[in-house]
Amino acid sequence: MTTSLSRIPRTRDAATYAGRSRNGPRDPRPDHGRPLETEYRPRHPLDLRRTVLYQRHGAGDPTMTVHGSVIWWASRTPLGIATLAIRETHPGVIRGAAWGPGREWALSRLPALCGADDDQGDFDASRHPLIADAHRRNPGIRISRTDLVFDALVSAILEQKVTGMQAFGAWRRVVTWCGERAPGPTPTPMFAPPTIEGWQHVPSWAWHRAGLEPPQSKTVVRTARRGESLVRAVRAADDGEAVDRVLISQPGIGPWTSAETRIRALGDPDAVSVGDYHLAHEVGYALTGHRVDDDGMLRLLAPWAGQRQRVIRLIGASGVREARRGPRLHPEDHRGR
Repeated sequence: MTTSLSRIPRTRDAATYAGRSRNGPRDPRPDHGRPLETEYRPRHPLDLRRTVLYQRHGAGDPTMTVHGSVIWWASRTPLGIATLAIRETHPGVIRGAAWGPGREWALSRLPALCGADDDQGDFDASRHPLIADAHRRNPGIRISRTDLVFDALVSAILEQKVTGMQAFGAWRRVVTWCGERAPGPTPTPMFAPPTIEGWQHVPSWAWHRAGLEPPQSKTVVRTARRGESLVRAVRAADDGEAVDRVLISQPGIGPWTSAETRIRALGDPDAVSVGDYHLAHEVGYALTGHRVDDDGMLRLLAPWAGQRQRVIRLIGASGVREARRGPRLHPEDHRGR
């Protein structure tokens, strides 16, 4: 299927948006035209929602939403923006339809998004009864990958040292204000993130109004200035440790941010987000019945070296949670200051 040039939605990322009034006109809904479609039949059990929706940044994510049985994903591919609609039509049959200039790229990544590249290797769930039970009950949980390194890196930076509610809200606002309207018959208005250049030109008022702290916004802008070379270096890295060396060499990026990038963009089955506020406590409680620190978590996960993210994912699926001991952290709102 082809789409005429007149139907390609005009660019609306931060590089052009920065010069407009914040109350200026919004892009009209793009003419979505006819989609390209494909069918994917995984060779492994697949829990489509729990695999793909791991990539979503909260329920209000403008890049990923669910409507009925369909998962919608708006992305900025190397060939331009694309909207991908995914649904399971029959057990073991996944249908994908894509719109926009990047639709062919998006369709080509459908299997990876569904965990086709997830290699379980010699993973041995029997090392712990809770992991064995969770693995038996959840055979369809796979580790997905988007192959969109910079988008994953930016989202991880926005999530540094804040609550999930703050981070998801900031992502939603900045992407909606400064991204590009996604093509296709989406159930709600959806947006692809800005280009790497666009992230450099997000207006200062947008960061502030989004509720993001200056350290995060400055790190995004600084990282975007080297974005293309960083992405090339990450893709050329031989393993997760090499990816860490590339990313952690940048100011404002530490092991947690690098691990989150590896998980989302590369589907790394061994990445562990050291420094997470809750993760070590959750792993420790699930595997031993009591909390541990990061070092203790790494010791507990060591028997599954190479598959530690898989163990973490299974702990999440097990339903085992430590009872909350106090009130939830109330996020500060700096937008009115």
